[in-house]
Formats: sequence, structure tokens, C-alpha cells
Amino acid sequence: MKNVAFGQYYPADSPLHRMDPRAKVILAILYIVCTFLCKNAISFFGLVLSALLLVVLSHLPLRLILRSMRPILFIIVFTSVINVFMTKGENLLTPEHWWIKIYAEGLWNALFMVLRITVLILGTGIFLTYTTTPIALTDALEGLLSPLKKIKIPVHDFAMMMTIALRFIPTLTEETEKIMNAQRARGASFSTGSLINRAKALIPVLIPLFVSAFNRAFDLASAMECRCYHGDEGRTRLKVLRYRASDLVAVLLMVSFGVGVFFLNRVGIGPRLS
Repeated sequence: MKNVAFGQYYPADSPLHRMDPRAKVILAILYIVCTFLCKNAISFFGLVLSALLLVVLSHLPLRLILRSMRPILFIIVFTSVINVFMTKGENLLTPEHWWIKIYAEGLWNALFMVLRITVLILGTGIFLTYTTTPIALTDALEGLLSPLKKIKIPVHDFAMMMTIALRFIPTLTEETEKIMNAQRARGASFSTGSLINRAKALIPVLIPLFVSAFNRAFDLASAMECRCYHGDEGRTRLKVLRYRASDLVAVLLMVSFGVGVFFLNRVGIGPRLS
């Protein structure tokens, strides 16, 4: 549970760390669109190369990247199994008389979906959390949504709530692990028995977890009030966000990458996503 990527910031001196956080939010959105645009083997190959390039540019340790992938291993395996056994096509790989039929299209679909999920989590983690502090992310969201202030939408409060939620995800997971270890020391078991028994065993974990979360919320509210926090009204910033030429170049490169993926999908070479 300590391997959750959201909310964790890794300090380093890299081109991605130095970028404007607003540009990184835009890049993250564009990158998500690019991952869903990929339809064939060539476009997915380009997507994997882009993910490797992001890892190099972020200067993140490889062990940190691999550790952050552990929580999604179940999703990856489940998605792979579903695609292998549920996708039908023209190239049957198993004998006709077998009741389990595996098609080549199913294997390719499983591979494509694994790559898409992995790159999606990796790209958004690098852009939004590993290289961006929670305060910078708050300022970025508020800056991008600032036009909504004209129609009386509390943009600052919305950005602050989102950032606080991201910030406390690792804290809550760590608190959950501590509570579960305390329950195990008292004889509780979370990995044995039927599914219903396992669900019942989580009840002694959820109650103190909710109590701890509410206590943290009250403490945070008291700390913000003691510091005279009252929202966006009259608020100034120590660091004023400014776009640089490199930020614009990065956004244009991401748009170009998306256009390239679109045209690669039209190239009829290699297997395609069904």
C-alpha cells in the first residue's frame, strides 16, 4: 500500500520538474487522449517509446517506477485474462474440439490493453504527482479553471479540495496498513476464509480508519483557520506561475505526437486492437 503513486512527490532536478505545472496538467490530459487513440501495433510501439522517454526525462529511479506498478498488477492480470478468453477472431490457436478457444486477436488485445493501462498510470503519475508538488498542482488547476470564476464557480475551493485529496491518499493508505497490522497482532486474519468472512474482517479496520480520517480533517481545518486561511479572497502567492517557451514547445510536441498516432492507426501494418 506504500506503493501508491498518487500524492507522492519525488524531488529531483529534471526538465519535467522545472516545467510550469499548468503545462504539465495539459500534457497529462493530452497524453491520456493519445493512449486511447492507439489502435495498432505501430502506434502502441510509439506509445511505449514515449513512456520510456518520460521516465528518462523525469530522472526518476527505476525501482520507484516499478514499485508504483505493483498496485495495478491485479488489474493488468484480470484485463489480460478477460481479453484472451473473451475476444474472438479469425486465427484460432487452440484445437477446434477444445471448449476453451484462444484466438490470436485475443492475445494481441490483451497485450495492447496491458500496455495502455501501464502507460496511462505511468504517464499521469509522472506528470501530475512525481514531478509536481501538491501546492503547484493546486495553483495549476486554479489557473486553468480561472475562467469559470466569471460564472461564480468557486474554482479555488475546488482545486484545494482535489489537491488535499491527492495529498492524503498515501497518508490514509499508511494508516490503513498500521491498523491492519495492529489487528493481525490481535489475531485477525484478512487472507483466509470465504469472501464474506474477509469482508467482515475489514469492519474493525474501517471504523478506526474513518475516525482517524475525521480527526485529521478537523486538525487540518483548525490549522488552516489558525493561519487565517479564508479561501481565494485577497490571497497572494510566493511563486507566480509563468509559461516559458519550453512549456509551449512541450505542448506542441505532445499535440504532434497525438497527430502522429492518429496517422499511424491508418497504416495497415501489423495487428490491430479489436
